[in-house]
Amino acid sequence: MSQPAFIDSDASDATRIKLQRRRRGKNAIALTMSLAAMAFGLLWLVWILFTTLKLGIGGLSIDLFTQSTPPPNTDGGGLANAIVGSLMLVLLATFLGTPLGILAGVYLAEYGQKKWLASVTRFINDILLSAPSIVIGLFVYALVVAKMGRFSGWAGVIALALLQIPIVIRTTENMLKLVPNALREAAFALGTPKWKMVMSITLKASIGGIVTGVLLAVARIAGETAPLLFTALSNQFFSWDMNQPVANLPVTIYKFAMSPFPQWQALAWAGVFLITLGVLGLNILARVIISKK
Repeated sequence: MSQPAFIDSDASDATRIKLQRRRRGKNAIALTMSLAAMAFGLLWLVWILFTTLKLGIGGLSIDLFTQSTPPPNTDGGGLANAIVGSLMLVLLATFLGTPLGILAGVYLAEYGQKKWLASVTRFINDILLSAPSIVIGLFVYALVVAKMGRFSGWAGVIALALLQIPIVIRTTENMLKLVPNALREAAFALGTPKWKMVMSITLKASIGGIVTGVLLAVARIAGETAPLLFTALSNQFFSWDMNQPVANLPVTIYKFAMSPFPQWQALAWAGVFLITLGVLGLNILARVIISKK
């Protein structure tokens, strides 16, 4: 009577061992494919960074930061007007888009919640998050540039702000939702008004994540070219007038890189290096803020 039990036990052990070997084999295959995919992606990333560093660092000089863009097929010159123009556009877009994004995120997380207006806002925000930047540029072109009859820096600011606002909204809402409800309930129990609770508790508790989202949004718009082609366009000279076309790095890089002149191509690679360095610095700063919080 006991012999069949031994046979069944041996058979079950053999089946279990076979299943374990099969699982280990599948795991090894999946791990190998994952590592291969990671290596494939890192290969192109390293290649891009190496090419940018190799071709861009050679164009760095004092003239790059002190002189404006040169005429075609001319030695010398720099990107001072494009650098200043990009800083103006990005800073003004940040000052315009950040408050609107934070206020909308606060409404969605603290006041709207399951209301129909909040649901519609989230839906529109999701569309804007996934919308191609060129679509935003065409929208601002039809809304502002065509009405004004000219390209302008303000149109570029509006286009960049529209790209930044959805990122800030999503980040603010998610960060506020991470704040424990116990903090809100404790504030209400002490008789604190809701607006003061939001300002003093929830926003203060999530400020690190919100700042990180703003930095990532700035990094996103810093290198956008398509919206600026339809709005701010570019300018060969140094100009502070936001009612006129404004020089900026992305459009200047596009124009110089597509030209047949080696002097312009060298300046284009130097501009690519500057943008890459700036975006990398913003991402590192965002990671540092996240790690400290």
